[in-house]
Amino acid sequence: MSSSSTSTEQLASGKLILDEPLQNVLRIRISNPDKRGALDHEILDTLAETLWTREQKCVVITGDGPVFSAGYDIGNFDDPDMFSAAAEKLVAHPFTDAIRAIEYYRYPVIAAINGHAIGGGLELAVSCDIRIASREVKLGMPPAKIGLIYSHTGLKKFIEMCGPGNTSELFFVGRYVGADRAYDMGLVNQVVDPDDLDETVLSMAGEIAANAPLSLVGNKEIMRTLRDTPSQLPPDVERRLIEYREAGFQTEDFREGVNAFAEKRTPEWKGR
Repeated sequence: MSSSSTSTEQLASGKLILDEPLQNVLRIRISNPDKRGALDHEILDTLAETLWTREQKCVVITGDGPVFSAGYDIGNFDDPDMFSAAAEKLVAHPFTDAIRAIEYYRYPVIAAINGHAIGGGLELAVSCDIRIASREVKLGMPPAKIGLIYSHTGLKKFIEMCGPGNTSELFFVGRYVGADRAYDMGLVNQVVDPDDLDETVLSMAGEIAANAPLSLVGNKEIMRTLRDTPSQLPPDVERRLIEYREAGFQTEDFREGVNAFAEKRTPEWKGR
């Protein structure tokens, strides 16, 4: 592996740390330790902007510290109306843009799952082309625990990745799974000991970056197109699914679920 610059660049008020550990390999670390790697507007907008402007032959996305990402940073739990609007705005715009930037980055993207990947953090990892996880991490999808209706695009991605049965287990039970179980489900490509994660990821990234660029670009575009084309929804069906999800942000159960999660208590569901 050819080494590269050891200098780092801090973006998004220091919440994204960029370096180039190998030639033609860009590493992006999510560094928001006070909020367990939560994804806010600034992180997501900057991640998207960064990926649209880079040309490294491989990108590694990882966390900084014990967590990969705990998902969306939906902030204030005190004002239900403001909270619902903020949650919907976060999920609808910057998160979608960041996911699209990962999926449409010309070259392969590796998720180095160094710590727990929860909710939107797990979808971010699943949006990468390859996922390598530390053996001690947990992965989970908690929408059922907080009354959230997940996006049809996100659910489609999980069904493609690990099948309907495993997706049902993740989303209906809401239980976190260990890295070995995640491997069995198809969520991750490889599980390694924590001390071996960086070496394993960079070895793969360096090998990818040394391969023929036209092959990397062409094969990624073809794979993405093959995934997208057969299952494009009619516009009226897609609009109905989007409206169904958006309505979920306004429900009493969603506000109760998030408040209960923040207060570490069992939610009292009303079904409305």
